[in-house]
Amino acid sequence: MTPRTRKTLEFVLDNLVWFMLIFVLAIFSALIPNYFQPGIFVNIIEASSVLGVMSIGLALVIITGHMDLSVESVAALSAMAVGILFCSAGIGLGITFSPEWLMIPVSLLVACTIGALIGLFNGFLIVKLKMSAFIITLASFIWVRGIVLAVSGGRSAQDLAPAIRWFAIERFLGIPLSAWIAITCFLVFSILIAKTPFGRHLVMIGGNETATFRAGIRVTRNLIIAFMIAGAIAGLAGWLLAVRTSGATANLGVGLLFNAFAAVVIGGVSLKGGVSALPGVYAGVLLLSSINTAINLMGLPANYTQVIHGLLVLAAVLLDTFKQRLRQRLA
Repeated sequence: MTPRTRKTLEFVLDNLVWFMLIFVLAIFSALIPNYFQPGIFVNIIEASSVLGVMSIGLALVIITGHMDLSVESVAALSAMAVGILFCSAGIGLGITFSPEWLMIPVSLLVACTIGALIGLFNGFLIVKLKMSAFIITLASFIWVRGIVLAVSGGRSAQDLAPAIRWFAIERFLGIPLSAWIAITCFLVFSILIAKTPFGRHLVMIGGNETATFRAGIRVTRNLIIAFMIAGAIAGLAGWLLAVRTSGATANLGVGLLFNAFAAVVIGGVSLKGGVSALPGVYAGVLLLSSINTAINLMGLPANYTQVIHGLLVLAAVLLDTFKQRLRQRLA
């Protein structure tokens, strides 16, 4: 195999999810009337905003070779906190500020701080006490959701403050601001992973944690920061959930974790760590959102979505295994 052929093959494998997205959009546009129109594509981008943001935090931890199962519950708790503080109906306290725009940064700070603190807690137990990331974050997934149920009492917070709700209504270049937040996050963290020492250190840790430590890199600090960032991003996803639904319910965000894992794996992030592919993760998010939209337009039962998502994840895992074996052969 010539070097040029090898480069082309690696490019196709590394960006296969983008080719899949284009192929799926083309098929749906041909089969479904009125699918190929700007309004549908804007809806796909908007519907993928929360999942996209959550997938970023999950991908950051997976890149290091660890796992974070708590992001869904963290998002739910952050959304509930924002709902209780800034909603005016249900269990909402209706807190207001003057000027009203101050509620936007304050609510964001509340959501992201809650997430960062839970991420710090998880990271400390996993990194400092050498406990299993799977067990610790699974426990957090359970107890954080329990706090949501306990705090809400099973009730909901409604009528989010208009100043915050504005983010779900206002558009820029025809795309909702919530979607722009997700796009910006992907751009920022893609650059952070690819162009900064911190990002490169995370990839190195996922590739070989022991060798990274021996190279003089502060593995413990970087891992804890990664868990904190993942928690903070999950908090941002919760803030977006509250904004989109104009409040919060006890079961808000249920099932998002599995979709986030699907997007990350389909996007090309190896579950073994050491592989960064955030642009591919965004393509994975858009792919899942496109499939969901098509299924809704065709009026098919919702369980078709789970079947297709599961098959896509299986295909992505098989592809990841194939890519690793191919690189070993070409090395």
